Amino acid sequence: MTYAPRAVAAMLGVSPVTLRTWDQRYGLGPSGRTQGGHRRYEDADVEVLRRMVALTGQGVAPAAAAELAQRSAAPLLPRPHAVLGDDVAEAARRGFITAAKRLDLPLMLDVAAKLLTDHGVVAAWDQVFAPCLVELGHLVAQRGRGVEVEHLATSSLLHTLRGVPLSHSPGVLAALLSCAPEEQHGLALEALGAALSEQDVLWRNLGPRVPARALCDAVARLRPAVALVWAHRADLALQVPLAELAAQSGAVIAVAGPGWSGLSLPPSVRTPRSLTEAVHLVLSQVR
Repeated sequence: MTYAPRAVAAMLGVSPVTLRTWDQRYGLGPSGRTQGGHRRYEDADVEVLRRMVALTGQGVAPAAAAELAQRSAAPLLPRPHAVLGDDVAEAARRGFITAAKRLDLPLMLDVAAKLLTDHGVVAAWDQVFAPCLVELGHLVAQRGRGVEVEHLATSSLLHTLRGVPLSHSPGVLAALLSCAPEEQHGLALEALGAALSEQDVLWRNLGPRVPARALCDAVARLRPAVALVWAHRADLALQVPLAELAAQSGAVIAVAGPGWSGLSLPPSVRTPRSLTEAVHLVLSQVR
């Protein structure tokens, strides 16, 4: 598919004059022309320009941004970690649950840190952390008590996930993560962010209870490759302005969490169903 300069400018939120300047100064021009000689951008050209917009928006000087934007690279693939065997995963879950019930924060931190070191974020989250949180939540619901256990366990995981070093590699902001307006449960986004840090890509997390206007403004300003919004209830998900987000930027818009189940979504919105799928989605958009 090809695009006229004005269409590309509108798609990226820049002026046609800016596109012409980048073409003349840095060679970021269209690859093709029509039979009448009119310039036409191809998908690959638009991708380079999208990286250029993102980099300059993050404060990179235009000349350096143009060089980075034009660098070709093989698609990023998730770095492998050893998957936990069933026995190891079960032992880790029992150990974490026991420590949580005792309100033993140091032991929870030790168990969680060892899992991340030995097996990585995705395996630790899928096979231990998430199942433990579900089990603790069920115990609270059944007994009507134990919220302090659940909260301390969540705190220990938050602390551990935030210990994964952020990437400092130059490049496009790969993902902007955000909770829906009034959504307060954002631990899954912390897990996704930590998993992306393991892959050495850039991300930002706006955190819980992000107003719709603020979310739109952040996406427009930061121009991430992927903007992903979390919601655990439908009434919270419905407050997210998906159509506006999809229309105002070149970002891939994605949603995650049980709150989106059964809702009618714009065709362009992506719906990763697991942490692994979310990581793959982000990496597939980063070159």
